[in-house]
Amino acid sequence: MDEAAYISRALEGDLEAFNHLVLTYQDSAYNLAYRMLNDPDAAADVTQTAFIAAYRSLKSYRGGSFRAWVMRMVTNACYDELRRRKRRPTIALEPLNREDEEIESPAWLADNHLSPEEEIQMRELEHAITHCLQELPEDFRAVVIMVDIEGYDYSEVSQALGKPLGTIKSRLARARLRLRDCLAGFAELLPTRFRLGKEEMA
Repeated sequence: MDEAAYISRALEGDLEAFNHLVLTYQDSAYNLAYRMLNDPDAAADVTQTAFIAAYRSLKSYRGGSFRAWVMRMVTNACYDELRRRKRRPTIALEPLNREDEEIESPAWLADNHLSPEEEIQMRELEHAITHCLQELPEDFRAVVIMVDIEGYDYSEVSQALGKPLGTIKSRLARARLRLRDCLAGFAELLPTRFRLGKEEMA
């Protein structure tokens, strides 16, 4: 069956069809939540919360990109979690074991063709990007994660965030500028090919 058929069956109450949709989008949902929150446990909780909300709200789905509709649930759940953190700030704990270290330094950064030095550089780049993403305002962060990291098109992001296309493009442009300025502070840590020349910074 294609996605439309699964959606149709899910709307009729077919839990197995909905579970198929969950399996299709759970990685994208988790990746978005993790980048928004920078916390693997919170990202997993938010992802679960978002899919429960999606199931309960299926009747409100009115067509268009189902992925974008689900990601709207995810971003809303992330915003709720970020607001909760502001009310009750916590101190992040260091990874306790290899599994946690793997979450902090994801396996996709590993490349068998890279030398040990290049692998270290790639991890430094990932840490710099993560830091700079967390420095962005929440609405800017969501847009740049969806477009530049997850590869969504503008219309999907517009639907997911419930904002006009022009707003999405404006936020993305401003987010990219802030990221560039932030990453410039990590210039000495980043691999040479990621450093901006003076003419690019102008």
